[in-house]
This record gives sequence, C-alpha cells and structure tokens, in this order.
Amino acid sequence: MADYVNAVPRPPKKTVFVTGANGYIGSAVCRAFVRAGWRTFGLVRRPESANTLVAAEVIPIIGSVSKDAAFLEDLFKYTKTFDVVVSCTEQLPFGEHYEAIAGILRRLAETSNQNGVKPLVLASSGCKDYGTTGVHGAPGLAPHTEESPLLPTELIKERAYHSLKFFEQADLFDAAVIRPTPLFGYDSSYYGFMLEFAAQAAKTEEGALKLPVDFNTILHGCHIDDCGEAYLALAEHPDRAAVAGQCFNISGYRYETLADLAKALEAEYGLRGGVVPASSKDDVGQFVEFAFGYSQWVDSTKIRRLTGWTDKRMLLSENLHAYRMAYEEAVKTGHEGILRIRERVAGLLSSAHL
Repeated sequence: MADYVNAVPRPPKKTVFVTGANGYIGSAVCRAFVRAGWRTFGLVRRPESANTLVAAEVIPIIGSVSKDAAFLEDLFKYTKTFDVVVSCTEQLPFGEHYEAIAGILRRLAETSNQNGVKPLVLASSGCKDYGTTGVHGAPGLAPHTEESPLLPTELIKERAYHSLKFFEQADLFDAAVIRPTPLFGYDSSYYGFMLEFAAQAAKTEEGALKLPVDFNTILHGCHIDDCGEAYLALAEHPDRAAVAGQCFNISGYRYETLADLAKALEAEYGLRGGVVPASSKDDVGQFVEFAFGYSQWVDSTKIRRLTGWTDKRMLLSENLHAYRMAYEEAVKTGHEGILRIRERVAGLLSSAHL
C-alpha cells in the first residue's frame, strides 16, 4: 500500500465562478483555471451548451444574467464560498446588463462573506474603451496605458463606464477591470472573417483581396489562451491589495500592422493579386474598416510587472496557417462560437454605427 504520510501538502483548493463560460473569453478563462487546479463553475444559458463545459471539466450552471438569478440556488448547492468571480458576459447596450450582473455579484459575495471568503471579481471590458491611437509611423505615436483617458465609441460607452462601477462594492468584494485587446485563435475571433475574405478572394479571377483601410493600421492582438492565463495570473497573485481597485490591459508583447497580416494572407492563400488598398466600401468593406481599421497600440506592462504574466503564443501573422486550420475546423463542425460571432457581425452591419 502506498505511503502518503510524507506527501507534501498542497495549498487549499480555490473556487472560481465564470459567467459567459461558453463564450470566447469565458471558455479560455475556464480552461486556464481548470489547468491550474481550481474548482471551476461556469454559467451558461442553455442546457445544450453545458456539454462543452463538462468535457473541459467545468461544472456547468444553467441560467442567465438577470435580476431574478434563479440559478444561484443551484450554485449554492455546490459551494457557498467563491475566491474569484469572473464576469465574461457582454450585452450591448450594457447599462441594464450591468445592473443584473451587479445584483448577482452582491448576492454571491454576501453568501461567500458569511462563510468567511471575500471574493475577487475580475470584470471584463476591453481596450477599445480608450479609443484609437495613431497608425504605425505616425508622429508622436504612443501606446494606451491604464492611465489613458477613456474615449469609447457610442456603441461601447456604457460598458466602458459602467465597468468601473464594480469598484463601488468594496464592502462586499474586491474588483479589478480587465481590458483585453482584440483576440485571435480557435473559433470566435473577428479575425476569422479576414480569413474568410481571403479565401473568397483567392477564388476570384483577379485573386486579390481589396481592403479600404490604411495598411499602417496597428492590429495589437493577443491569443485567447494567453488572455485566459492573464486572468488566472491576477487571481493567483498573492497580494490581493495590489490587484483590487485596478484596471489591467492584456495585449501581445508587440503589435502587428495590417501590412504584416496582408503579407501573411498573400502567402497563405496564394493571392496572385495580393492584398491591396481599395477605395470603395461595400458591406464587406464596412466591416473590414470597423474591425481592422481601428488602429490601437496597447501597453500591458502593468500586469506583466505585477504578476510575471507574459504571452507565449505566436503572433497572428507568425502562425497564420495553424490558426487558419483551427478556424476552418470550427466552421466545419458548426462551432457555436462561429454562429454567435456571425450573428453579432450581422447586427453590426445593419446598425447605424457603421
């Protein structure tokens, strides 16, 4: 019989609850916490979405972010303490959604505090809260930091400012606001549409992908797995006081430009006519301008210095072939993330914001 007497004791196991657990960021966050040994609960709206969580060893909780939050009784049957709660749900406009999620967090925190654990809430927003920077090579170009003023578009204004209200509940929970850059990898990234546009262009007689965007536009992305690890790094940081009340940017170690991506697309798809500038803007051009004409350089020194986190995955242009194959497989299998992002893009294209 094995002798366990001298086994090195592990630190106490911790619990995390993730809203939007089957979403793009939420699923990556769940994977990161599971790998690190956390007991992970994930909120999903539909029972049919629970299977992906179960397969990832995440305990699914069925329910939605609403004022009644009936799912909490099911969650409390498993645990009444929460070390960390990660908010990854997003609904635009954001104001009403914030009120619902804030009510849920208060109830979770009250129960957890009564049982001796004050939670840390990691609330997801985004780096577009700062607005744009200049393009690559622009005079005086400087990155956005956590100290930069917020200059969001009208579409995300409520999210940008309401996310800061999480700091107002310090009596119940500590909070940090997380602002990732645009993300890539696997299935649900907006970058997937650029791959589809390139594939379509390769089939034309001209073999050219025409983009109505400045090719010096800065595309500062980060792989979704690295993003999930950044949330974990903050959750596991030993000094809670250094995390609480702070905003943290998540970005790759350097930015790419649209020209970098264009070169990679030309090689990957064999675009005989290349990826070239265009002046006309059809529906595709409108979306490209919205998603890839948004020049932004984002500094993430703060989280790197505090936690030691660093991005490890290759940049989009460096490993485009692998990222393309993963995306195409997700399309082939009808991944729900692909369907969700297509619905969102359709809504954007039909709105006045474009």
